[in-house]
Amino acid sequence: MTRAAGSTPTASEHAKPLKVVLVVGARPNYMKAAPLYNVLRCSPGFEPMLVHTGQHYDAQMSKVFFDDLQMPKPDVYLGVGSGSQAVQTANVMIGFEKVLLDHSPDWVVVFGDVNSTIACALDAVKMGIKVAHVEAGLRSRDHSMPEEINRILTDSISDILFTPSPDANKNLLGEGVPPAKIEFVGNIMIDTLRQYESVAAQSNILKKISVLPKGYGLVTLHRPSNVDNPAQLSEILDALDAVQKKLPLVFPMHPRSRKMIAEHNLEQRVNGMRNLKIEEPIGYLDFLKLQKNALLVLTDSGGIQEETTALGVPCLTIRENTERPITVEEGTNVLVGLDKTRIVDECERILRGESKTGRIPALWDGHTAERIVEVFSRGTNLADSNGRKAV
Repeated sequence: MTRAAGSTPTASEHAKPLKVVLVVGARPNYMKAAPLYNVLRCSPGFEPMLVHTGQHYDAQMSKVFFDDLQMPKPDVYLGVGSGSQAVQTANVMIGFEKVLLDHSPDWVVVFGDVNSTIACALDAVKMGIKVAHVEAGLRSRDHSMPEEINRILTDSISDILFTPSPDANKNLLGEGVPPAKIEFVGNIMIDTLRQYESVAAQSNILKKISVLPKGYGLVTLHRPSNVDNPAQLSEILDALDAVQKKLPLVFPMHPRSRKMIAEHNLEQRVNGMRNLKIEEPIGYLDFLKLQKNALLVLTDSGGIQEETTALGVPCLTIRENTERPITVEEGTNVLVGLDKTRIVDECERILRGESKTGRIPALWDGHTAERIVEVFSRGTNLADSNGRKAV
């Protein structure tokens, strides 16, 4: 078959395999990249390469997740570390530019909404390398969130947008994105969840921290808008204090939360909560076991809203908005805002047996990575920089 001039070659048409660079930087990226890397690695015509920017860089926030997900050692580790939004983004761009110059990939795949996502997408686009954004189209409508800016900008410059839910498609179309660029493939985080669910069931984490199935709540807290503001953090701690008197709470504490609690002189208050079990950050398998067996989850994380919906566990999101409204509309998620009374009331409702029931959204079936690779393989759905599908 003769291909039209200017069209995007399929993997099978390449004289050599399509070189696809997958970029990870922070913990949420690992669960999204792992299944795609594995499917690409086992698919003829592809040469996947893994680049870790080092945005999350210590053993607790990075290495343990790589180990749990059986991901290979990254082909390139940039080691950018922490810093302000500008410093971290700039350092990723400086390091990743050299990777692109050295390896000349056909595609760069970025995930989610962290600083590494927009930094690497910008590098690739400016060097004429095609970009695919996995988990595209999500919107919170809150421009005070750095992640929202990263999402919007990454979507605006990517060549193909892999979306997890119909609302993401609607958002992109409403922003004028050509339909040819949009591919609804489902939620890739659920691929990882389903793959490792039975493995996580063997974890001894419940015994290790002395809790019983459905006998505790799980807490995660890390967003700057929640933990950097002392008044807001104090309000959330008031809510946790009230809830832990009725239900033991397990709190694997993010380094940022630990740092802010210390800076705001709230350590004594936290330590005084007898049924609040403070833990170090834990790996993916232990955390999955904790999620599945929790009576409820209190979080400000985006990915946990999705995982709890897939697991059928009640989730109370300590935010005023969410970029994942499908978890509220169809799933088990409830936005409880930042008010102590609302948080406590919703927890008490679940304790009374009145938890919200939900369903698993379409294409959250554990096969998203396969659908993404199918799009790459057939080539004909890949859009050029003007949004026109290749033929």
